[in-house]
Amino acid sequence: MSDQPVHIEQLMREGHDSGDYAPLIEAIPYARMIGLELKHLGEEVIFHLPISKDNIGNPVLPALHGGVIAGFMEQSAMLHLMIAMNSSVFPKIIDFSIDYLRAGLFKDTYATCQVWRQGRRVGNVAITAWQTRSSEPIATARAHFKLG
Repeated sequence: MSDQPVHIEQLMREGHDSGDYAPLIEAIPYARMIGLELKHLGEEVIFHLPISKDNIGNPVLPALHGGVIAGFMEQSAMLHLMIAMNSSVFPKIIDFSIDYLRAGLFKDTYATCQVWRQGRRVGNVAITAWQTRSSEPIATARAHFKLG
């Protein structure tokens, strides 16, 4: 990266043009730290958390740290909302509620998001995270964001 400040608007525009949002993800310290990636399957956006020993919370199983799973899901929801809205600013989190359904084992983890409601000031995003099959989620969550 250059010494110049990162312009989110420019990163979003370049991401929309190329389909590569990696530079935008690099601009988010926590997303970069946990290794968050974005993949396209047709028109669907899938968020990917590759396995990393740094993300383990229980070395006995081994299993991912619950906070890493929640952070991955929250960051995925924020990015999904930004992409869906073509936003040049990061939405601010208002509320995040998560249900842990299964242990997040030491495997690649994936998430999909759906924007349920997008008003003028608040966006509501549903997030589902899984490892082996999307029909067997390890966690579901709901996030509310303040827009603009």
